Amino acid sequence: MWVTTSHPLTGKILRDRRFGVRVADGSYPGNGSLLPESFLELDPPDHTRLRRLATPAFSPKKIDEYRARVEKVAGALLDRDEFDLIADFAAPLPISVISDLLGVPDEDTAEFADYGALVAASFDTGVTAEMADANDKVLALFDRLIAQRRRTPGDDVISSLVAAEAEKKLTAQEMLGTLVLLLVAGFETTVNLIGNATRALLDHPAQWQLFQAHPEIAPAVVEETLRWASPVQLTSRVAHERVDRIGEDEWVTLLIGAANRDPEVYPEPHKFDVMRVHKPEHLAFSSGIHYCLGATLARMEGDVALRALARRMPGLRQTGPATFRDSVVIRGLKSLPVSRF
Repeated sequence: MWVTTSHPLTGKILRDRRFGVRVADGSYPGNGSLLPESFLELDPPDHTRLRRLATPAFSPKKIDEYRARVEKVAGALLDRDEFDLIADFAAPLPISVISDLLGVPDEDTAEFADYGALVAASFDTGVTAEMADANDKVLALFDRLIAQRRRTPGDDVISSLVAAEAEKKLTAQEMLGTLVLLLVAGFETTVNLIGNATRALLDHPAQWQLFQAHPEIAPAVVEETLRWASPVQLTSRVAHERVDRIGEDEWVTLLIGAANRDPEVYPEPHKFDVMRVHKPEHLAFSSGIHYCLGATLARMEGDVALRALARRMPGLRQTGPATFRDSVVIRGLKSLPVSRF
């Protein structure tokens, strides 16, 4: 196995079109995860075609329209004294937003947090019976919503993809894979971003006090968290042709977490510093044609969530042990008990 740890080399491979996600015969070995096939597992031209259909929903203009809703949801979720930061705040916030964006009714979102965690776990362990059952329920939900939108279109992502299917721009299976990918990617990274950022701030009181005094640096806190505790720690690419010593169809594991702490790029890389200048940009959202489609949404939600915590809970403190997700691929918290006093 080839492995990269340096920031320059990892970034170069992610942008190099000689590398992709499928071997020469077009097959995708996969990793036994729950996710149905989506453009995440496709090379051009299919990747380009499907990603283009989903892109308008995640444009900066569209994300700006959601900011007021995110602020309202964040405020409502923080109307409490003692709570689990993950289960009661970091998870419900992005789930509410991505459900609204996709067009999923509120009453159908209850199981999404558990589903996201199960999908993440399947990257490491393969699919268990519990995971398969959860997957069946989510696929059935999307089948029902797709059928409804075929009868009565709305102003949401499901409706836009149904219209694209009618125009033969994608198949029914491709639409289902795209929706499940957007659902999971739309909240899984953000949950871990909010949780990792909050824990980092509480573990670094001087940084927390600086942020409270200057909430306008929220975007900088988000970027440093993404670098310092990348929600996705690794990804893989396969060589489509021989590249230096890497042979055709040989896989490269890209250690994003290591690249984002490359001492040749970031001075004192293990130090959490919200005033750090991020040049070059971290690789938490990947790079190249597979750059995270939901990056703008995740950044906005992280910004709003952290500002809300700083404003509403200046005395925020941890009240119990933090527990981490049992995962190699995902870096995130399972639980973080906190109190506003």
